[in-house]
Amino acid sequence: MISGRTLVIGDIHSGLKALQQVLKRVEITTRDTLIFLGDYIDGWSQAVETVNFLLDLDKTYRCVFLRGNHDELCYQWLVNTTDNPTWLMHGGEATAKSYENIEQQTKAAHIRFYESLKNYYLDDDQRLFLHAGFTNLKGIEHEYFTKTFYWDRTLWELAMSLNPNLNENDLHYPKRLTNYKEIYIGHTPVTRMGKTTPQKGANVWNIDTGAAFMGPLTIMDVNTKKYWQSDPVHTFYPDETGRN
Repeated sequence: MISGRTLVIGDIHSGLKALQQVLKRVEITTRDTLIFLGDYIDGWSQAVETVNFLLDLDKTYRCVFLRGNHDELCYQWLVNTTDNPTWLMHGGEATAKSYENIEQQTKAAHIRFYESLKNYYLDDDQRLFLHAGFTNLKGIEHEYFTKTFYWDRTLWELAMSLNPNLNENDLHYPKRLTNYKEIYIGHTPVTRMGKTTPQKGANVWNIDTGAAFMGPLTIMDVNTKKYWQSDPVHTFYPDETGRN
């Protein structure tokens, strides 16, 4: 059997129309493995529809769904039914509105989805996928706080701060990065750097190309590094502001 591609998908932030467009451009097959880096909701207006779409997608394709910080915040809101003002200010308001008239059966299915999300995924080639990062020098299995996997920003800051000429055999190369062949993250949009394409620092790839703001949604083939992008997500929702 010919193995398919390993495709990593950046932060969606309820941009369902962009996700549907870029999946068509990729021409996914049932041999492919789709690894979603989290933050499925919070931003645009289609939170419920986005999760429904992902649940249906999982019935046909091999999907790995990772946990993002926004997914955890939404889950806590759904379960505890208490408002989080900070969450509402950062995309949660659009999500809360999307969930206003949801049927109880659908709500229960979404809660199960959020509960089932993985904190990280490590493939057979020592490639690590997670939403944000980790801090333990020995790697993910030694991380003390699980929230680090979907809240940390220091991994990306570390990767971007390294001298490009520094290699893993150098005495000063960060031990944290030597545990894995490659690391794929989202969480910190590269639009903060003025970029809208996947960015690499050391062996860390950032696939969050700003779908919640003014950027596109990106899917990358981790073997070839070819990537596909949607149109800028905000163009699908001209009457909305996203997380701007």
